[in-house]
Amino acid sequence: SPPLCMTLIPLYSQEDSGKKDGCVYGHPGIPGTPGYNGVPGRDGRDGAKGRPGPKGDIGPPGHRGTIGYRGDKGTKGETGEKGSKGDMPEIPKSAFSVGLTVQTKLPASNAPIRFDKIIYNRQNHYNPQSGRFTCAVTGAYYFTYHITVFSRNVRVALMKNGQSMIYTMDNYQNSEDQAAGGTVLHLEVGDKVWLQVSGGQLFNGLYADDDDDTTFSGFLLFADVFAV
Repeated sequence: SPPLCMTLIPLYSQEDSGKKDGCVYGHPGIPGTPGYNGVPGRDGRDGAKGRPGPKGDIGPPGHRGTIGYRGDKGTKGETGEKGSKGDMPEIPKSAFSVGLTVQTKLPASNAPIRFDKIIYNRQNHYNPQSGRFTCAVTGAYYFTYHITVFSRNVRVALMKNGQSMIYTMDNYQNSEDQAAGGTVLHLEVGDKVWLQVSGGQLFNGLYADDDDDTTFSGFLLFADVFAV
């Protein structure tokens, strides 16, 4: 077959002054391979701070943490002011001590002996007019007596509300003699205690002068708790 011929069409006219004959372009070629990625650009400037958003809901409580180490002991604080004085409990009191005088020695029998020498009677629980002690505080009491015996025998009884509690007797020999007695009694408020001669005038040798004494004493040992 005859050879394939292709007619060339000039792109530029030969009449163009100073120009050579131009090339003839064919059909567009195949697209080239894409180039490499360029270098990343610089970071842009920070944007303006936004406005706070609305407050969110409270979250659930977190887990309880472990107990921390014990801290160092702190310095001692200043001493505080002294407080006001508190009320003291009232302690019940009852006591007496009395004696005979020259005017009241050798007392009558079967009646309370009226000790008219007041040694101690601050609470006035002993009555020198009647010779009786009257209980004002329920509790245990101790009573005692010391007798100077002279010229006659002595027999006395410690009485409680008309009933004899103890007896003491001494037979007079010569000069002066001594006798004594004592006991603990439980008394209620209003009970009465006294000392009296028992057995008639032959047993009333209770003596007293400037050098000799006959005494009768008593005092509260302790009050009953429920009665205070």
